[in-house]
Amino acid sequence: MKIDVEKGFVTPLPVFIIATYNAEGKPNAMNAAWVGQIGSDMISISLGEHPSTENIKLNRAFTVSYATKDYTAECDYVGIVSFNKEPEKLKKAGFTVTPSKKVKAPIIDQLPVAIECEVVDIMQEYGETRVTAKIVGMVADDSVMTGDKVDLSKLQPIMYDSSAKTYRLIGENVGGAWDAGRKFM
Repeated sequence: MKIDVEKGFVTPLPVFIIATYNAEGKPNAMNAAWVGQIGSDMISISLGEHPSTENIKLNRAFTVSYATKDYTAECDYVGIVSFNKEPEKLKKAGFTVTPSKKVKAPIIDQLPVAIECEVVDIMQEYGETRVTAKIVGMVADDSVMTGDKVDLSKLQPIMYDSSAKTYRLIGENVGGAWDAGRKFM
């Protein structure tokens, strides 16, 4: 029997750490889960009003790193503490940064994969700021690579379960895309 549920949800949601520079060149990062991919080379993020949102508007660039199992607490921390209240939050979380070679944004050294993005469009919708950006580069630690591909079993990215308000580890491979359904052909 199915029962009515009070509120709908969409899951899994990626847990991305958005890294930016402010006007003084100070790095900042925030946790974001309302992210989607547009085609093969664009990304869309829905943000509230945060210092990172202002930094994105200022520099028209940012990086997106995958939050991982090993850095769950640190990634959660940069999401729950505002730069306005703790300008040293990256340092406090144990994160260091290196400037991206492709965009005016920092790359968090401890997170193994970072996507470098240039803003294409910023618009206000439904009370949120929607940022659409072109992916212009990606860097990955060799520790999470298998051949020339990022290996999710090595990366161990986490997801946000909006139903239970918790982080979960992305699970095992259960079938090949564009392959598992071939048994019906």
